[in-house]
Amino acid sequence: MQYEITLPADYDMAIIHKRVADRGHLMDGFAGLGFKAYLVRTTPVNQYAPFYVWTDTAGMNRFLWGGGGFTGLVDSFGRPAVDHWTGVALRRGPDTEVRAATRVRAPIPAEAELTSYVEDQVAALRRVGYASVLGIDPYRWEVVRFTLWDTVPADEPGDRYQVLHLSTSGELADYGFHTPEAAVVVT
Repeated sequence: MQYEITLPADYDMAIIHKRVADRGHLMDGFAGLGFKAYLVRTTPVNQYAPFYVWTDTAGMNRFLWGGGGFTGLVDSFGRPAVDHWTGVALRRGPDTEVRAATRVRAPIPAEAELTSYVEDQVAALRRVGYASVLGIDPYRWEVVRFTLWDTVPADEPGDRYQVLHLSTSGELADYGFHTPEAAVVVT
């Protein structure tokens, strides 16, 4: 799941940094959360754009409309559109400090055979930082690959973000779309 709050060009991004410093820890240990990466970017726009991986939909529901942290965000910035994808695969990398993130979104070609296409996308997750997640939106037929890094390789494509804080809850194991026990919801 990800929502993007685009802020004015002259917005003082220190306000967002302080907000995350003051409140980010509140999601640490949140039941049903795999991880939440508190993301900002200032190029090409000022934006606060957190990304979540949920281990169950109950946690996501509790966050969005069960009195969880989303209420405070809505009170401050209004109700953003929330993108969400069906989780396809997650690959964990080494436990390292997470400082950056990349996101690649792309339409799935209409002529693509879906099983082969998804298998190829899962195979592309081998090059990971702290974690790399693959999700698909079957409404828009879009694929998203989101990766957390200590340092982003210079040749890595996609939108680039600074990670201000990473909240986690419990262990987050690798999974793939062929694994019957795959139960992580990327939203």
